[in-house]
Amino acid sequence: MKRILIIDDAATVRLYHRRILQEAGYEVVEAINGVEALEKALQMNFDLYIVDVNMPKLDGYGFLRELRNQDAPQVPAIMVSTEASAADRKRAYAAGANLYLVKPTRPEQLVAPIALLLGDQEE
Repeated sequence: MKRILIIDDAATVRLYHRRILQEAGYEVVEAINGVEALEKALQMNFDLYIVDVNMPKLDGYGFLRELRNQDAPQVPAIMVSTEASAADRKRAYAAGANLYLVKPTRPEQLVAPIALLLGDQEE
């Protein structure tokens, strides 16, 4: 089973994403900020990260930059944010995101790109 780390300071968002991903057959681990996420990323292997932008301690951009500089397996990251400007997208991709989605996301907006990024083929 593929493991996804959801990084978001909002419990409601983590719960929403967890439910969608578990229903799609993924194992889910959560972190409430970039610092906690980085610790988890260095302790266990993940197949994909879902990263919020605005978080305390270490934001999504900082988390991705730190993660991409680690000597650790590099896997896809989807940045999910309420910020919708082109500049925000550009910053996300510069930090190491593979995809940028604007909240709120519908289940299919989350599951389809994850399946694509992870090479999970529809049955």
